[in-house]
Amino acid sequence: MGLFLALMKIASYNINGVNGRLENLLRWLKEAAPDVVCLQELKCEDKSFPVSKINQAGYHAVWQGEKSWNGVAILSKNEIRELRRDLPGKDDEFTHSRYLEVFTFGIVIGCIYLPNGNPYPGPKFEYKKRWFSRLLEHSKTLRVTGLPVILAGDYNVMPTELDTYKPEKYRDNALFQREIREDFATLVDQGWTDAIRTLYPEKRIYTFWDYLRKAYERDAGLRLDHFLLTADLAEKLSGARVDKEVRGWKGSSDHAPVWIELSEKPVRKNTAPTKKSGVKKMPALTNGLHELLKQADKTQMPTGIKPMKATLVNEPFNQPGWIYEVKWDGYRAIAYGEQSGTRLFSRNNLEFSQFTTITAALGELKLNAILDGEIVALKDDGSADFGALQNWKNTQRAELIYYVFDILWFEGYSLLSLTLNQRRKILEAVMPTEHPNIKISQTYHTSGLDFFEAAKKMKLEGIIAKRADSFYSSDSRSMEWLKIKVKRRQEVVIGGYTKNEGTEKYFSALTLGVYGPKGTLHYIGKVGTGFNQQSQKELMSVFENLTTTICPFETEPDVDEPSQFRPRRMGAKPTWLKPELIGEIEFAELTSDGKLRQASFKGLRTDKSLKEVIFEHEKDTGSITREVALEHELAKQPGKPSAKSTQPPRRKTLKDKALLLTGSSETEEKKVDGHILKFTHLSKLYWPEEKVSKRDMFNYYDQVAPLMLPYLLDRPLSLNRFLGGIHAASFYQKNVKETAPSWAHTMPHTNEKGEEKSYLLGKDRATLLWMASLGCIEMNPWFSRAAEPDYPDYCVIDLDPDKNTFEQVIKAAQVTKSILDSIGVPGFPKTSGSTGMHIYIPLGANYTYEQSQLFANIIVRQVNRELPKFTTLERTISKRGGKMYLDFLQNRPGATIAGVYSLRPKPGATVSMPLSWDEVKPGLKMRDFTIFNAVDRLKETGDLFSGVLGKGIDMAQVLATAQHLFS
Repeated sequence: MGLFLALMKIASYNINGVNGRLENLLRWLKEAAPDVVCLQELKCEDKSFPVSKINQAGYHAVWQGEKSWNGVAILSKNEIRELRRDLPGKDDEFTHSRYLEVFTFGIVIGCIYLPNGNPYPGPKFEYKKRWFSRLLEHSKTLRVTGLPVILAGDYNVMPTELDTYKPEKYRDNALFQREIREDFATLVDQGWTDAIRTLYPEKRIYTFWDYLRKAYERDAGLRLDHFLLTADLAEKLSGARVDKEVRGWKGSSDHAPVWIELSEKPVRKNTAPTKKSGVKKMPALTNGLHELLKQADKTQMPTGIKPMKATLVNEPFNQPGWIYEVKWDGYRAIAYGEQSGTRLFSRNNLEFSQFTTITAALGELKLNAILDGEIVALKDDGSADFGALQNWKNTQRAELIYYVFDILWFEGYSLLSLTLNQRRKILEAVMPTEHPNIKISQTYHTSGLDFFEAAKKMKLEGIIAKRADSFYSSDSRSMEWLKIKVKRRQEVVIGGYTKNEGTEKYFSALTLGVYGPKGTLHYIGKVGTGFNQQSQKELMSVFENLTTTICPFETEPDVDEPSQFRPRRMGAKPTWLKPELIGEIEFAELTSDGKLRQASFKGLRTDKSLKEVIFEHEKDTGSITREVALEHELAKQPGKPSAKSTQPPRRKTLKDKALLLTGSSETEEKKVDGHILKFTHLSKLYWPEEKVSKRDMFNYYDQVAPLMLPYLLDRPLSLNRFLGGIHAASFYQKNVKETAPSWAHTMPHTNEKGEEKSYLLGKDRATLLWMASLGCIEMNPWFSRAAEPDYPDYCVIDLDPDKNTFEQVIKAAQVTKSILDSIGVPGFPKTSGSTGMHIYIPLGANYTYEQSQLFANIIVRQVNRELPKFTTLERTISKRGGKMYLDFLQNRPGATIAGVYSLRPKPGATVSMPLSWDEVKPGLKMRDFTIFNAVDRLKETGDLFSGVLGKGIDMAQVLATAQHLFS
């Protein structure tokens, strides 16, 4: 039968009380025989839903009841599988809307009920827009699944003037407001087909008539019930009808049932909505800028963009590649400009409806663009007045300026794939050069140190530093945009106010807090300046409805506590407030006990959410700028190909061979690779507890040499010499200038004292066994080769436990693999042979040690985020608190760790052994791999590590993926 029946009928019916109109519903089901029905406004609780009657009528049912005026249900002649009972996201203010999603007849059906939102304007309408935004996001997800989908129900939206018999009657009705009509149009523009309008493009089709007598007969109605279809279903759309006669049945709902029909095979072409042609005239752009636009992605205008944020750093700096701007003291605002007008939204997607001066000025520009900027109220001297901005809705006395510093979308092109420099070129080309209210925020190509000094003299809030080649990353705090404050500012939650004994003021101070990592409100002190009598009176009127007897802070503070700066008590008594207000303060410093000093109140903030109010600590400028510079290096195409890379060996396995040393004498001479080697003190027990002798060690290295040598070839080696075995004192030797045999390969170098030295280079069996004869129990090669000393062949992540169990090491390795898998990076694990594990990532000698270290840092930071309880990035052992160190600093010139297949000077005569990821699981032990079983294992597994010397990763591509996933 295929996906559905030869002719399938899907209906929507706002029943307006299912139990009171059950007879009408059952009658209609029998007469119309729809296959699927979406019901709205059940007006019954779950337990009261008439499921037995519905079942007797031949329908399965899924429902979500509601005692008063909501509730939705989906009926189907086929089995139903419930998928969702609400849209993703949450809104605590109202709970009027309903969404129910099921799978039946091979189709995803979403049943929608969205209330009218009256009175308009008002909080119910604002809720309606927020809910529609959630629907817009979820509809994108549904389309990505590739499944056939129908979104049906009572949207309480009239999309066009054709959808009402008398448009002028509904100008002030929430059903017909421009904002909600635009939301519906945005939904359709995602690629959905409005079934009714597609079948009847110019006809007035209504689904709702009010209770006035004969209204439905006169067709004095509205179209509020809609079907939106994915393209695959839209091709099969064959018919639709409103059963208007049901509206005339006694006691019937004010909505009539409406249904569409789908055929088994496609009957329509090009049913996706198309916009009317009407080419907008492009502002005067040069040919170069036209070419620049062509590099951008062609897209519909996006919605709900949250601005990119800057990272706070502790001092100004001067580096090439950065440009500077004024940090304006205002409200961040994203502007959506279209021919019909412009709307402004805060960083949390709340509409700024009060700044009509700005929206009107932007509307006059007729720009089809999305802009990012700051709304600022200016004093007579040209400086920003945050208090005036806060009170502008009431006073409208200050001059408002919208300083635009970025353009994110323009004339059908998303500009997010262009650099800041490129976006600025387009911005400067399309914005007016002179305008009283709209200005481009000027960029300064100058010294950051000089610009900061100028900002201080001008009494500005601070400066912003931006990488000129940075990309715009919505809703993220970027290290490529930095803010350096002249004055220390902080958002705070107002948790109450105090009043001192004998004062005549409305209050003496506000008690302030910020949220900690566990979501609790931490007290950080009080602010008692920055108010006058009028502003205190205005604040008290706001406080009236927020007073509570419950202290909002995690620990109730002593609000009258003496301090170094105020040694006597003032008799302050607190009045607690519900933590719903956000203020902004300026302060001198934070004391050692975490309290504000010399704080001054600047005003309330309505453009931020409570969850954002955490203490913003300054980060070290040098560390941030160095990391950004390295990340940009990583993003470049590799510029240093390794022509001399050692080709990775094929998977070799060890073959049976006679032992090198089989006699019982203490000294033997053997010819190896054409060179005579002398082996002495052969019975010396290097691992006394295991009875493993020096002879055993020589034989081991001779046997594993075929697999081990590729990882030593041409690499400088650090000699860690144990002349008396694992319990004796050892020492490191790097210089072999005077001691290496003449046939040995070495790499000359000059140390920090200017002395000429030589590193031993790995070459062959003779070199390996000569090292072993010096008492080198373990082999420690560089990550790079002498031919390319600055370009390592691999990056290493060292899981170094402290007071951890090996099970936790295994867990950290598994998480590391998961992270590497998510960005398409191969990882090769091996035991350290001591207490931890090493994970190698092939680089192909295409990147520097700095780049390798930064990449490892990115990975271990993510591991630490996922396993914060027992891992740390703290290098100092005393500060680790017993946690496992995620060591990325090994990736530096001259650093070494125990090489692959190396013995370790540890009890048990353990080996640093490559593993398959299937082996990295609970139950694995370090002593599973020792001198006693390593050779037999390698005869079976062969070289599991050969990929380490293979093709390196594409760092630029990997970094782009990581930035997307980990931001």
